[in-house]
Amino acid sequence: MYNTIKKVIAAVLPKRFLVKNEQLFRKIYYLFYIGNKHQCTICLKKNRSFVENHRGEKLCPNCGSMPRDRRLYLEFNKMVAQDRSITLLEFSPSRSLYRTFKKRKNITYYPTDLSTDFIAEYKYDITNIPIENDYFDFILCYHILEHVENDIQAMTELYRVLSPTGKAFVQTPFKAGEIYENPAITTPEERLKHFGQADHVRIYSIEGLKNRLSEVGFHVQVHTFEADVYHGLNDNETILELSK
Repeated sequence: MYNTIKKVIAAVLPKRFLVKNEQLFRKIYYLFYIGNKHQCTICLKKNRSFVENHRGEKLCPNCGSMPRDRRLYLEFNKMVAQDRSITLLEFSPSRSLYRTFKKRKNITYYPTDLSTDFIAEYKYDITNIPIENDYFDFILCYHILEHVENDIQAMTELYRVLSPTGKAFVQTPFKAGEIYENPAITTPEERLKHFGQADHVRIYSIEGLKNRLSEVGFHVQVHTFEADVYHGLNDNETILELSK
């Protein structure tokens, strides 16, 4: 039902109007999901069930967060106290995280996106970030590097702008074995076939991504998590935690 309603609304109403009024629509939709079986880690609303989208991901009926958003915010809060002042750089943020981080008075927030698909206030090229060295206390780079042709340069820039005591969280889709990439594969159709999405340029393995990040200077810790049914979090989700 969720996917059908979303398609109908998207076909009738302009995208800008939908984004501006999304929270109102979701609050109304959430009324049909009020309960106590689950809780979102971002908006903290409890519900009787999560909503499945067309990819089978469990969305929060109130804020629209995906499982990876909820896991990210949960892990972020373990490291960053509510009263600790930090500078935060986030690439292509989900709307649920964007709105949450904007409300936190202790965070100087830099949401950035080169496309028009996400809410953002900056348009930084990840391979040439116009920020001084050692600036950010925290960087969130989720499902970005698989889109970037020169990923080594992007990783070098992330290392440069992260503070000496800072942390970065990185995640991409993963496969077993080695990194799969081929610069000769350039069309959207070929990329969809080979990499799983029309605008992806590779598929990382966990070890392969760890090695590339280590090569530019990062200390990398790999965290793989178990499922959390109450919060709607996936099993075997992996996050790479980076530091200098």
